[in-house]
Amino acid sequence: MDLQALTRALVAFRDERDWAQFHTLRNLIVSLNLEASELLELTQWKGDPEIDTMLRDDDRMEALRDECADILLYLLLIAEKAGINLIEAAERKLEKNALKYPADKCFGSSAKYNELSE
Repeated sequence: MDLQALTRALVAFRDERDWAQFHTLRNLIVSLNLEASELLELTQWKGDPEIDTMLRDDDRMEALRDECADILLYLLLIAEKAGINLIEAAERKLEKNALKYPADKCFGSSAKYNELSE
């Protein structure tokens, strides 16, 4: 299933429940951030080794998958509401990032684009 088909299925799910009335752009953006916080909560107070261990635990992996899915679904609803083609937007953003972060200047560096050496 591609993003368009997934969006159509999601919109059908929403419409079957008459939830579009609650899906203002603001509410969707707030909900996306709440879901992102739930994803963050899965790693709260854990170091990288504990998080790596989490990836081998079925219940924890299911929780991780569920939170990632919630984030994706809200993002699709935001894009649908705002008329954004996410594939095109992501392609354009990659192009912008390639200009901001040329490989020869940022390779192996975590510096922000405005901190890269000339």
